[in-house]
Amino acid sequence: QVQLVESGGGLVQAGGSLRLSCAASGRTFGSYTWGWFRQAPGKEREIVAAITRSGGSTYYGDAVRGRFTTSRDNAENTVYLQMNSLNPEETAVYYCAARSYDGRLYENPNEYDYWGQGTQVTVTS
Repeated sequence: QVQLVESGGGLVQAGGSLRLSCAASGRTFGSYTWGWFRQAPGKEREIVAAITRSGGSTYYGDAVRGRFTTSRDNAENTVYLQMNSLNPEETAVYYCAARSYDGRLYENPNEYDYWGQGTQVTVTS
């Protein structure tokens, strides 16, 4: 079992930046692949980014590639999502998630076993 707690959400103007954090506790942090997802009202949960346990491989959704960066600090048991050039359409609840590492990165939220409570990101125009 692993417990995840996101932080760093808030209100930002269009074009601004935020950094989200996901602190993990429980079983060995390094045993997991991590994902960031977001869900806007009335929409399905979508992949934002994913990162392997070593941080050596990452994946980004088409909508965020080039603007968002995910990283991890295994010593701090924390995963980060740096979000730049935000736009109002990206207002959503952002979640971090984890699954047992098997060498692959996954886009489908159903592939993840553990979820944080989510943090609200609101981008104003």
